[in-house]
Parts: sequence; C-alpha cells; structure tokens
Amino acid sequence: MLNETTLWDAVETRDPQWDGVFVYGVQSTRVFCRPTCPSRRPKREGVRFFATPVAAAAEGFRACRRCHPDGPAPAAPRIDRIRRACATIAERSDERLSLSALAGTVGSNPHHLLRSFKQALGISPRDYADWCRLGSFKAELRAGEGVAAATYAAGYGSASRVYERAASSLGMTPAAYARGAKGESVRYVVTGSRLGRLLVAATPRGICAVKIGASDRALEAELGREFPLARISQDPELEAWVARILKSLEPGAPDPRLPTDVRATAFQRAVWKELTRIPRGTTRSYQEVARRIGKPAAARAVARACATNPVALLVPCHRVVRGDGAEGRYRWGADRKRALLESERSR
Repeated sequence: MLNETTLWDAVETRDPQWDGVFVYGVQSTRVFCRPTCPSRRPKREGVRFFATPVAAAAEGFRACRRCHPDGPAPAAPRIDRIRRACATIAERSDERLSLSALAGTVGSNPHHLLRSFKQALGISPRDYADWCRLGSFKAELRAGEGVAAATYAAGYGSASRVYERAASSLGMTPAAYARGAKGESVRYVVTGSRLGRLLVAATPRGICAVKIGASDRALEAELGREFPLARISQDPELEAWVARILKSLEPGAPDPRLPTDVRATAFQRAVWKELTRIPRGTTRSYQEVARRIGKPAAARAVARACATNPVALLVPCHRVVRGDGAEGRYRWGADRKRALLESERSR
C-alpha cells in the first residue's frame, strides 16, 4: 500500500498528481492540507497522513484555509479519472466495489483504469481501498469505538478479516492499537556508528526498528510516534544485538541474522524476504526483485517496499538499485547507501 516515505516526497515536491489522493495533518497547528498546499512545509516529524479529509477531521484536525483540502481537487485532465476513482473509493470504503463498477463511475474501462491507476500510484485500486478502509478503521478505534463497531463501520466483513488484514498493518491487535499500544513493551538503544546515530528497538518477539539518523532526539521521537502509549524504555541488554549489527558494517563481515517483529503487508514481506537473499557485495534492480517474487510489473511497488523497510541493515534494502545501475534513493540518505555498498564490495 501507499507508504509514508512516498507521501512525504509528494508533500516536499508539492506534486499535483497526489491532490485528491491523500491529505496530511500538522500536529502543531492541528490543520490538515493538500500535498500541494503553498504554506511553509512543516517538519517531517510533526506530520501525519490520512486517506481522506474525513479521517483527518475525525482525529481533531481542521481544514486549511489556504488550500481547502475538503473541497474538490483542481482539474488536471491527465489524472482526473484517477482522482475521481480515489474519491469514489474513499467515499465507499465500507463497500466491496468491483473494478468494473469503479470504472463505470469514472467513464473508463476496467483494464485501462487498472493500468493507469498503477502507473500513477504504483498500487491497484484494491490496494488503495484497503488503505482507505484501514484508515477508517483506525479513526473509529481512536474515536473510542469498540473493535466490533469499528469493524462494521470500516467495511470489514468479519472480525477474522480484521485480524487477518488490519492486525498485520497495525503491528498489534486492533484492541491494543485502540489503546495506543498501551501495555506493549518496546525497548531500545541508541549508539554511534560509521553511518551516524543508530537506534535499535525491540519487542519481546524481536527487533521492531533499526533507524539511522543524525540526532538521538529525532530517532527517539519517531519511535514514540509509532508506539504512542507503549512502555518505551532504554535497555542496555540489547547491546549484544547492536554489536552484531555494528559488526556487519565492517568490510567482509557477515549479515546479521536476528529475530524481527515488524508490521508488513504480504507484498512487503515477500520483498523484504527476497532482499535478504541478495549476497553482500552485489546489487539487484527493482525490476529484478519484482520478477523474483513473481510480480514483474511491480517494480515501483518494490521501490516503495524498500522505502518503508523498518529494520535497516537487517533487511538490506540498500542493495537494490535502479535499472540503469544508478544507486537510487535510500530512506536513510544517498550518502549512507553509497558508503554501505562501497564497504560491502571491499574485501
């Protein structure tokens, strides 16, 4: 599904093709905006993303008076059908809308709509509907609705469906998410590394985050946003795992093989598993990874799965490059990606 790195890129570049696809809320002002809003860009750590204006309003954000995100998106013929399809899906996220029915509402044929939708957003209409449904489900839970009521309101067919589809994306049971991860235990350590500051966090089930940055405070704030009501504490006992991760940064060292506990869709898990098969000192293109997981047309979706990898280094997303051999983007910075690849090529 759509990931926050992609959405933030759209906000940074004020990309017009994303108008009508999502809105973002600014925590400090409690205002939500279009991705093209001309207002000064907020800091990334203070931004939240929503599938619809309704979902943003449900969590206490009000519409921006400059970009009017609760109104119709500006006309753009090339992507107007995609925007109208997104609006239809969002409005009817509690329904099981077929591709044929969706195409009929925007005056297109199913095959053309599916192809153009994937070209524009990198995902299918069904994936976008899942994202909208999950956003609605989360809003209902945070509004204080019980799991059963939220399940019905969001359009999930049964409680088992919620636990199958939503729980894997929430990273915990729906009931725990409704409590803001209250009761969950997350331990972490921040240390120095050749790549900058390194945060390693774990639940009792395994490592849930490996983040790289320049500031301890920023890394800790990001962890806190992921588990707002969890019991988060520093734990020096994680240092044995941290030592193995740091060792892997040395030339000729083996990859660390450690237990993980991460949120993921089935597609993300397939991509991340394939990345762990890439030998040190080598790279694969996004297209090649897509072929290896049986999704040859999903190169862009593979790139997004790499961008949302929560456990840097354990899942070596830095070993995936563009088809022309260029290194491409890296969630933790192009310079760090280059340094990792150069180190792994050394003997």
